[in-house]
Amino acid sequence: MDSPHGAAVKAEDFGLKGPRGWVFRNIAIDAAPGSITAVEGPSGSGRTCLLLALTGRMKPTAGHAEVGGHRLPKKMAAVRRIAALGPVSGVNDLDQALTVAEQLREGALLQRRYEGPVRALLRPRGERRASAAARIEEALAVAGLDLATLPKGPRTSVRDLERLESVRLSVAIALLGDPRLLALDDLDLKLSDAERAEAWSLLRAIAARGTTVFAVCSEAPQDIPVVRTGTPARTPDAKPETDAKPETDAEPETDAEPETDAEPETSTKPDAKPDTNAKTETNTKGTDDALAEARRA
Repeated sequence: MDSPHGAAVKAEDFGLKGPRGWVFRNIAIDAAPGSITAVEGPSGSGRTCLLLALTGRMKPTAGHAEVGGHRLPKKMAAVRRIAALGPVSGVNDLDQALTVAEQLREGALLQRRYEGPVRALLRPRGERRASAAARIEEALAVAGLDLATLPKGPRTSVRDLERLESVRLSVAIALLGDPRLLALDDLDLKLSDAERAEAWSLLRAIAARGTTVFAVCSEAPQDIPVVRTGTPARTPDAKPETDAKPETDAEPETDAEPETDAEPETSTKPDAKPDTNAKTETNTKGTDDALAEARRA
């Protein structure tokens, strides 16, 4: 059952296959609202595509999943309305030419598209600005990004942010829409051990507020349930209910989902058979093709 805020995520035999072969397959998920699930696997094994599929941005071709009571792939548009992407390279990259303040304002403006255009237009301009400012302030607080500590404050260029600061900014923008599911890619990429601990503390704080979280990483803390692409999954004793898989954010059309020219195989079942004729180079290219389609969607 869903909590008032977080979304339960369930999947069975979930998979995505393109012309080049399997991107991921045989994924089983049972993540409770307000839980954290890590997604591990070798590069090119479909980790990012799994995130995109679970968030309604990429159309699966095998099995089924349910996010917040919305069944995939039939209700992809409904899933997109309740799921948000944190940093996903090649899909929703921060604009390096903007300042932090500009990036946040752009995120708030884009979010208004999903609030009900007629209702938004009827509100006085001053009220809209005050509402956006309040949402930005709250999102920054949850993401742990204090603009006053940046070299030039809000006018700091996005390109000058440290890696962890960029993650926090991306998360803050994702939280502007008050999502029930948050998915992040490459959470611990280029982070020191201390910074990784901070990043996981951030996700725990978000989950504690009720939001369900999925994060791709190289190695999750021992208390975080793990779903692995390409190998059997590990389920820690602390949280036996997470066999879960994240997804990828794309567009609002339920039927307008990209076809994924990808290939790497993902399996959470020990008896799943890998494609023996699949080559590493082709697998990686297949995943890249799938992400390219997601960006165009």
